[in-house]
Amino acid sequence: MSLELTPVQAVACCAPLAREPLSLPEAEGIAPLLKALADPVRLRLMSMVASHEGGQACVCDLNDAFELSQPTISHHLKILHEVGLLEREKRGVWVYYRARTEALQNLAALIGGPAA
Repeated sequence: MSLELTPVQAVACCAPLAREPLSLPEAEGIAPLLKALADPVRLRLMSMVASHEGGQACVCDLNDAFELSQPTISHHLKILHEVGLLEREKRGVWVYYRARTEALQNLAALIGGPAA
């Protein structure tokens, strides 16, 4: 069993940036999450899934917003899932994605949290 934290767990453990500096291990743990969101396609996908009616979306709901193939969209969604920003559930031939709101709230607290 690994004791290494996922990016989402790492961000949940940190005090807001304005309160105290991140340690190197904390920064290294959080960087993959920020890197995943730094891509414009993934940032848009995250926004589209989080704001989609019912709070979930499948690739079929997202394809038309991009001039990208369905496998490319799926790849970007997989990256967001791997860092812990999206949950996914397979239903028949489609995979439905839901934003992990606690992960987004923890990220918002880290970046925009008040200084103590």
